[in-house]
Amino acid sequence: MTKIPLGDAHQEPAEGVPSRAAPTRALIIGPYSTRKSATRASGGAHASLADQRSAGERLGEATKLAGAIDLVVVDSITVPVNDIRPATYIGSGKVEELAARIKAEEIDLAVLDCALSPVQQRNLEKALGAKVIDRTALILEIFGERARTREGALQVEHAHLTHQKSRLVRSWTHLERQRGGFGFLGGPGETQIEADRRQIEERIAKIERDLEAVKRTRALHRRQRRRGTHPVVALVGYTNAGKSTLFNRLTAAGVVAKDMLFATLDPTARLISLPHGESVYLIDTVGFISDLPTSLIAAFRATLEDVLDADLVIHVRDVSHAENEAQRRDVEDVLAELGLDRSSHPILEAHNKIDLLAASARRSWPMARMRRRTMRRSASRP
Repeated sequence: MTKIPLGDAHQEPAEGVPSRAAPTRALIIGPYSTRKSATRASGGAHASLADQRSAGERLGEATKLAGAIDLVVVDSITVPVNDIRPATYIGSGKVEELAARIKAEEIDLAVLDCALSPVQQRNLEKALGAKVIDRTALILEIFGERARTREGALQVEHAHLTHQKSRLVRSWTHLERQRGGFGFLGGPGETQIEADRRQIEERIAKIERDLEAVKRTRALHRRQRRRGTHPVVALVGYTNAGKSTLFNRLTAAGVVAKDMLFATLDPTARLISLPHGESVYLIDTVGFISDLPTSLIAAFRATLEDVLDADLVIHVRDVSHAENEAQRRDVEDVLAELGLDRSSHPILEAHNKIDLLAASARRSWPMARMRRRTMRRSASRP
């Protein structure tokens, strides 16, 4: 799997000191639209949800994503975008300004918190003189570092190759045609880009076969749990909401739990005993995030099917977060995309980190929650 080059290959190590790559210096750029109505009209439900978030919150989340891997964040800036440019996404004047700063501060990587087309990414790399990745590539990079099991590695590689397949846009002699056949009789063969695409497709097909085997194994485990007649409870929630901390508290499992986005990827299941004597299977799942790449949802579908099979879904929410309502909608959108039917799958909300609220907010939280719930029910009625 392609990795972001984390270091300067030209740096000479000091005499007698082992060679060590320098950390990658990154600039986080938030190119956020200033035309809210246009964003809603062109992007559908997901765009409108993202549009409801403040630029500061969105940029802060992108900065935390970059901090989740070995990147040194030099700065994070917001770039207002009136109209998305087909060539570079942002305006030419801002591109020149960013290029000058990247050169002056010796920045290695520019992370744009948006979805870039292959052409936009290539043009920006030429203009900025640095490696450029978008939000999807950054999340894929984090998942690549966090996956610990073979299943997780396969899922991440599948998503990465699917993303890479659409970006086989090259601009050098790598695209020359290979000669087909023998001697002078063979006509021009496939281009290198076609060969690359074929190899990626073959690898994707193999991974899908392996993931199908994983899916069958997971289905077998689910049937075994069903035979035990123990109910299944699945924890879901926005990344860093505290699912793994709650899971550890209830099961003493020792799952990695850090104040970090996507601290854990691999699902874990434990049989726990409840105070009234009954036992349930508790499952911890990967955290969700806004604008989660569709390829990742598809790749992790085998893992997330445990949620669809659960008797109860517990939605862990970080109520101290300024955008916790937007996070709730993001989680519910992903669950709906997975095919979760709320009528047959009860969802219980667990409000976490309420201790981080101010005392007055803690006292008023139950009443505010009931008012929001009543408003949601009224809005859902025909």
